[in-house]
Amino acid sequence: MLAELSEDAAQGPVAEIYGEIRRLWAVPYVSSLQRHLATRPGWLEWAWAALGPAFLSGQAQTAGWRVAADLDLPKLQPLTTAALRNLGVATADEKVIAEVCAGFVRVAPVNLMFSGLLRRLLNGERPAGPSPGPSPAAVAWQPPKVLPALPRLVDIAAADADLRAVLLQLGTGVDGTPFVPGLYLILARWPAYIAHLGGMLAPLGAAPETAAARAALLAGIDGAVAELFPTLPALSEQEMPAPDEFPAVLAALDMYRRTSPEMVIFGRLIAGALG
Repeated sequence: MLAELSEDAAQGPVAEIYGEIRRLWAVPYVSSLQRHLATRPGWLEWAWAALGPAFLSGQAQTAGWRVAADLDLPKLQPLTTAALRNLGVATADEKVIAEVCAGFVRVAPVNLMFSGLLRRLLNGERPAGPSPGPSPAAVAWQPPKVLPALPRLVDIAAADADLRAVLLQLGTGVDGTPFVPGLYLILARWPAYIAHLGGMLAPLGAAPETAAARAALLAGIDGAVAELFPTLPALSEQEMPAPDEFPAVLAALDMYRRTSPEMVIFGRLIAGALG
């Protein structure tokens, strides 16, 4: 898995940025994208100084959520109550699973906006918006209510061979390092259920309607990023991270560009199939 700085271990400016991300993304956690950047000295602080105004104003989140809400999705066969119970999902678990899916559906489009803006900086583009400072929009915008806390992720290293195989099938990789999205690591708390989902989602992943939804989401995000980037404040004098790290960070951003659309599409399908 990619290296990450846990929320418990964060200190100083990184801990403050983590707090802002939780508030502005309106979820009770910081996703692995920012936790990975935080393992690279100075990266999260630099990225947040450059990109934070787009999120403090709510423009980035609003644009990402709008794009994600306007998708034609494939269908996933709903599970009956009896089927859910046979898969180890109790009545109370259904609400938890729906909340977990809602969290990833909320976060993924925002992370696509974050990574899209960051990619432009790493590719040498420079915004030329107004000087940094609180804007009326940043003061007026309020994020939605924070979603409930998520259950702990299953430790893939401690999972049995069958569960590990299911999770790795649902994952992807970057530079030979496996990456399993947190959505699946949480749903692995119900091993029979995640195994069922793995069998259902695998063919959907290659389906034309899934590809169309993914392409529509990415095109919409790219368009929103292109509109928003020029309005960002000009970069401050803060020193940029070392350019020799750019390829590794861009590779990580590429991975999230593959997995984040999946979190939106499959997160909505999984929640909708609860019956």
